[in-house]
Formats: sequence, structure tokens, C-alpha cells
Amino acid sequence: MTENKELLEQVRTALGKIPDPETGRGLSKQILSVVESGDTIEIKIGLTSFAAAIRDEFKAKVESELANQFSDSTFNVQIDDFVRPPQPLGTVGLKCKAVIAIAAGKGGVGKSTAATSLTIALKRAGSSVGLLDADVYGPSIPQLTGIRGRCAAGQGEKIEPMDFNGIPLMSIGYMIPPGEAVIWRGPMLHSAVTTFVRNTDWGELDYLIIDMPPGTGDIALSLSQLLPLTGSVIVCTPQEVALIDAVKAVGMFRKVKIPVIGLIENMSSFICPDCSKSYDIFGKGGAKEYAQQDGIPFLGEIPLNISLRQRGDAGKMVDNFDDETVGPYLERIAKSLVTTLAENAAANPTTPQLPVIG
Repeated sequence: MTENKELLEQVRTALGKIPDPETGRGLSKQILSVVESGDTIEIKIGLTSFAAAIRDEFKAKVESELANQFSDSTFNVQIDDFVRPPQPLGTVGLKCKAVIAIAAGKGGVGKSTAATSLTIALKRAGSSVGLLDADVYGPSIPQLTGIRGRCAAGQGEKIEPMDFNGIPLMSIGYMIPPGEAVIWRGPMLHSAVTTFVRNTDWGELDYLIIDMPPGTGDIALSLSQLLPLTGSVIVCTPQEVALIDAVKAVGMFRKVKIPVIGLIENMSSFICPDCSKSYDIFGKGGAKEYAQQDGIPFLGEIPLNISLRQRGDAGKMVDNFDDETVGPYLERIAKSLVTTLAENAAANPTTPQLPVIG
């Protein structure tokens, strides 16, 4: 096996056209090695855990480009881990690459289920993810994850988050006694959200998923003042009355300058557990049609499924991914989100600020 420096430069030039999913910059500096082994050229390319959910799609894209550029050669592409530390965000210094707010125009549409499922899917793919329950009046994350108890003091003034299979969790449910109602006005809400973001020991994250309160309250405004949100994802159900509220949520985020980067349709259809037939109880496709009309990426559907609901009630959301009926829907949403973020990064490449560690 020999390294061919001339071929290395040719490959770097060819793959410089492909944007890194995280930064949007060309891949030339992420080509770790180009080695000839007999009739095969072996290439190692670095990819950060930020893009773990679309690792296979990224590899296929690289292979396709190489085939186009070097039609007489056979390539074996290997994707290796590539470390790029996150930059501190906003006034709170959160070390995170993307902050995603999961929101809904009204309650009862499955927003928290979508937020928890997306978090688990990203973690399973290999990304570093945290989950913040910002729904102060109706925290659902402790129930959905099955993680109970009270948060403990961490290093210095930091709060140690709860651990959910390697996912740091924070919720008002971990700060007050079970069953106690939160009766707060706006300034107290702002203070609580600030504490959750600034004083929680989140570590270094690829993603922080924030489960927002339903409706168009002032939590979104508080978050927009604390740190630059990457964007919001709106969850709604297919029927017209839910879409009306989803439109209001989209308008609210746009007013506070938070991009709407996706829409998820929950309860899109009922999948019968006995015959596997699909029934459109609440209608179908309304959210997708609205997303297309308004230029919002449609991230996917979550079916209305008895087992999915039961696992949420039992705090066993992780088990949904072993269910061949609902698991693929949840994984596709995570892939769609990361694909959308990669497309946005390609359209607006970032300027490197720290040395890259390979």
C-alpha cells in the first residue's frame, strides 16, 4: 500500500465541491488519506458526529462524485470520526452546534413525543444530544423518558442534568416536587429558562433539542435573546383546525427572527396493530401540503399507533426504534432534519474559527 500525493491532491480538488454537512465548506481538508492498494484506491474521509444521521447518504454522495471524476479507478471509501469542537453560543456560552426548538401552535398534538423521539434518533445515530424541557407549565419529558428524581448540584454553580442513556436532560420536573403546579408570570419564566440553558452542565453537544411550551407565548422570545437558535420545528396534526394553529406558530417564530426549518405531521394515520392497514382518522397530508406552499421543509410523519402511545406512557420511548412499524418513521425524521441543516450550511458556509482536530 502506497500513498500517492499527486492523486491525493486530485481527490481533494474533486471532493472540494462536496460541502461538509456541518460547516458547508468543501471537504478538501477532511480527506485524511489516499492510498493505492493494488487496483483499488482507499480513501479515508473525516465526518463529525453532527452528521452521523446521514453518514450513509454522505458516503454514497462521495462515492458518486469519485465515480464521475475518476471513471477508470475503483475506490474504497471509509468514513472516519472527525472532531470539531462546538463554539460557545450567545450570552450563556452554551457549547453546542445546533439548537433546535420543537414547537406547536396548540397542545395535544404530540410535540413532546416528537421532541423526545428526535433526540433519541439523533443519539442512536451517533450524535451528542441534550434535551431541554422548556414546557414549564406542563413538563412531559420525565414521563416520556422514564427518568425521575431531582437534579443535583454539579461543578461550581452548575446543575447536573439527569442522564437518559447518555442524553443529558433538564426539566422543571426535576426541580420541583412531583405534582406541584408552576404558577409563574413572564419574568419568572424567563429566569427559569435562562437557568436551564446557562447553569446546566450540558457538556459539548452537537444538538440541544428544546421541547417548547404549546402556543405562541414568550418563552420563544426569551430563548431568542439568550442564544442564536438554529431554527424551529413545528409539530401539528393533519386536520384543518390544527393547521390553523401551526400557521400561527410559524408566524410567531418568524417575528422573533428564528428560522422555521421543518414541519412534522403527527398522528398522520392510524396503523391497525391486527391487520397493519392504515386509516386516516384525522385526514392526511394537510401538513405536507402547507409546508410545500409556505416553503418549509417537510421532515416526515409519525403514525397514530397504540404501541407508540403505550411506550410513551411507560417511559420506554427508546423501544419504539425496535418496532418495525414506527421506528423507520422516527429515523427518517432525524435524517430529514440533518439533511435540511446540511443544505442550509451549504448555502451559507461558516468561517472556521478554531483549528480542526483530525
